[in-house]
Amino acid sequence: MHPRFRQLLFGSIFMLSACGEAPLPPATAEPMFAGSTACEACHVAEYSDWANSHHDLAMQVADTSTVLGDFNDAIFTYFGTETEFLMRDGRFVVRTANAAGEPEDFPVAYTFGVTPLQQYLVEFPGGRLQPLPFAWDTRAASDGGQRWFHLYPDEFIGPGDALHWTGRQQNWNYMCAECHSTNLNVNYDVANDSFATSWSEINVGCEACHGPASVHIAEARQGDFSSGLGLLLDLDDHGKSVWQMNLQTGIAERSELAMRPPKQPEACGRCHARRGVISAIYEYGMPLAETHRVALLDSSLYFDDGQIRDEVYVYGSFIQSRMYQAGVTCSDCHNPHSLELVSGAEPSDVCTQCHLPDRFAATEHHKHESDQVACVDCHMPSRDYMVVDPRRDHSFRVPRPDLSETTDSPNACTACHAKQGVEWAATAARDWWGTSTPSTPHFANAFNDARRGTASASLNSVIGDDAIPGIARATALTMLLSPLRTEDEAAMQLALVDPDALVRLAALQSARMLSPDDQLQFAAPLLKDSVRSVRIEAASLLSPINENLPSTAGFAAAAADFRAAQLAIASRPEAHTALGDFSMSLGDPDQAIDHYKTAMRIDPAYSLSRLNYADALRRNGDERGAEQLLRDGLVFNAADAEIHHSLGLLLVRSNRASAGLAELREAARLSPNNARFAYVEGIALNSLGQPDEAVEVLEEAHRRFGHDFDIAWALVTMLRDRGDSARAREVAEVLASYRPSDPNVASLLESLAKP
Repeated sequence: MHPRFRQLLFGSIFMLSACGEAPLPPATAEPMFAGSTACEACHVAEYSDWANSHHDLAMQVADTSTVLGDFNDAIFTYFGTETEFLMRDGRFVVRTANAAGEPEDFPVAYTFGVTPLQQYLVEFPGGRLQPLPFAWDTRAASDGGQRWFHLYPDEFIGPGDALHWTGRQQNWNYMCAECHSTNLNVNYDVANDSFATSWSEINVGCEACHGPASVHIAEARQGDFSSGLGLLLDLDDHGKSVWQMNLQTGIAERSELAMRPPKQPEACGRCHARRGVISAIYEYGMPLAETHRVALLDSSLYFDDGQIRDEVYVYGSFIQSRMYQAGVTCSDCHNPHSLELVSGAEPSDVCTQCHLPDRFAATEHHKHESDQVACVDCHMPSRDYMVVDPRRDHSFRVPRPDLSETTDSPNACTACHAKQGVEWAATAARDWWGTSTPSTPHFANAFNDARRGTASASLNSVIGDDAIPGIARATALTMLLSPLRTEDEAAMQLALVDPDALVRLAALQSARMLSPDDQLQFAAPLLKDSVRSVRIEAASLLSPINENLPSTAGFAAAAADFRAAQLAIASRPEAHTALGDFSMSLGDPDQAIDHYKTAMRIDPAYSLSRLNYADALRRNGDERGAEQLLRDGLVFNAADAEIHHSLGLLLVRSNRASAGLAELREAARLSPNNARFAYVEGIALNSLGQPDEAVEVLEEAHRRFGHDFDIAWALVTMLRDRGDSARAREVAEVLASYRPSDPNVASLLESLAKP
């Protein structure tokens, strides 16, 4: 164990063992972390539930009582390479490939998690902890467990790969630490690229959720709770409200309307959400978007209808649900201390708290025999993550096989009836439910169309529908494409004043397509938004035109929030790249270059910092330096399409057309799904006097990216200019079919009308 961690751990143990008698600060002092054992005397049942829970065992010092894996000279083979698990001098050791691909012995310092798998952490120089890629399957052998497995079993993640276990992408301090320990301070030193990470408790203790409790304990000793129980947040989402059964609907309702957004999802979402950190200090009791940036329904994370695709940790699913809208909160279903279901092991028993089983567990409802399906089979389908860990979708959706016919969304029906297929399931649903079939319009269809480039009108319907969850409306805003239509601009302007912070945030992201005047008019008020993530986005958007803002607009404070958000994740090259981009937008290229240099020092293989650094040099007139920087980048990764593309543009601009075109073509070849690369290749060919080749490239691009506006527009104008009006009109008609209200497209089509 690293001496720093040993000292911290022993100090914490001493503090906790003595806290029952040691003096605490007065109740008026700044709250401090007191340790979970300080809670036990008054909260016996809660402490008992928490002990040995997943939170309690989230991270532990590796010893014979905590390590569950087989270290008795076990061998695991991964793509032809052997890893050994053994004991050496009383320590648990893993002999596996290091960053250079050479076998090395790595002593295990900590365990990570407990079931259905356990991972192991290794100490590296500079205060780094890295999780090994081999995990122990803690399930029973009869369930396929009691074995070693690799977390990427189907692809070889070797040395040099960004996802190799020794690399920055797998760093515990940044990736994992906040959610496995209490009062976690990353303590990253940019100058030395090192960590001095600390915690109050090695695991997820009481104060990880309730906040520092010293004032609460002091008030309890005094017998006078005079400051809201002395805690920084109130996790009571019910107040005086109770759930009352509506016998007509068979569904329970709150006895009182919720007068505030529930606090539990925001608190739990700190760790049970796909999100990024934007504040070095977590603020208890604040909305999640105040300290973290929540991921929207991106296609890499969610299916078109919002079902989970990648590992998204519940929050983004739950806030889509009708349960959330009705006032259901986390502890309605889960014991927050034991993490077990409040009704016991059977999930359907949780549902019967609010859904009359006589109605919803009946064959008339689910069309199956009573013992064939559970509620969660249809309404909370699961997906496996980390190979062996099934997670249930918490959007509690009604199965929609009809959406599977038109989008990429799966459905619970064909999860069991795979042989019958989607069409059979959709027909069966219509036959079962008749006119009550849940086939109403859904944002899934708009998302599916948008991802094929055709859905501005349907996106606006989603954006403007308050009945649709905010996270879905926000996602729709990010899908709007340039050039914006009048309707798009109107939808965006309304979204900028929406009550939902995620909607405002997404509107700011898309507001980059607005004119500078409109940005100043509609986005400037959000520099003083009540939520930090919104202020940060407003500062980023308005930074290029900040000199046009009045001094009272709040730009300086929002800009400080932006910089602090990047420094909160300063171990990441993308943070310094963002700071460089921000400085460039403020007209300070020298400071920008310093930030880009820092990003490259931290991670020379991170291409975005290199690309933006090269662009800054080019703008400063140093084309030779920019070119060398890009060529050096290809040494790290010769197949980096973005670098080839940027190098090609640089060479074309510097009158080396032939060499530049070759790089642009290579970029398009390496990234065939990038419509922009194909478009630029076509434009470059045409500019260099090769119109026939340009049309050929753009025709192929139009075939593959049929609804890309820029490709279609360029192809039409090139066809027109070389006299092929008939083909130009055909392409223009396709363009008009998905941009029916665009006056520029209408004018173009009119100019191609038959004489």
